Amino acid sequence: MSTTLLVIATIVAATLGVGVGYLSTRPTIHRLRKELADAAWQLTHDPLTGLLNRTGLRTVHATIAATSDPQPLIVMLIDLDQFKEINDTHSHDAGDDLLMETADRLNRLAHTYGGTVARLSGDEFAAILPVGRHPISDIADRFNSVIAAPVKVQADSGPVAVTVTASLGIAAVASTDPVQDIALHRADTAMYHAKHHGGDRHVLYTPGMTMPDRERRRGPRLRDLRRDQRGSVE
Repeated sequence: MSTTLLVIATIVAATLGVGVGYLSTRPTIHRLRKELADAAWQLTHDPLTGLLNRTGLRTVHATIAATSDPQPLIVMLIDLDQFKEINDTHSHDAGDDLLMETADRLNRLAHTYGGTVARLSGDEFAAILPVGRHPISDIADRFNSVIAAPVKVQADSGPVAVTVTASLGIAAVASTDPVQDIALHRADTAMYHAKHHGGDRHVLYTPGMTMPDRERRRGPRLRDLRRDQRGSVE
């Protein structure tokens, strides 16, 4: 709604400029354009890390699907294993420091493979990469390694180095496959198998793979809770 209002305001300002002179309305037009750009950025990006959010990731995937021939893609879902312990032990500010550093590392690594990364929620990230000459397992190992490197955070007691690992679920899909219902769903299933087997590892989705038994996971997934509360999955 706010974006629509800004578009309307820009058109009105431009129209006024025709009648009363462009120079007198130019500051208003520039301001409205900047507000529109800021609003568009906020719709597609995570404010803490600056990465794409879920909407931004969908936009990137839609662009790939629409502007190029069908191609194989690697879709990776990344869930930090001990993030709650960092928050509980060192404060939420320390957790934010960890998320921002992890985001920077993932972003740099994804770019080396010509891909992009997003923060979906909390300590959950996703990446979309083109299938290149590097084996998927080697790429996944590098993602696990950069996440596991120590991170210096600001705890209540002062600077401290913390270490986390991650569970990675990977799906090899076509660029024309729906990102939510196929790509991320398969990567999510594989990720929970990695989590189920202790974390700090990656699992590649294979045909027929299903979710581990819920009672054998460490509590329900957030999307399961949302479904129970609202009757549908977001």
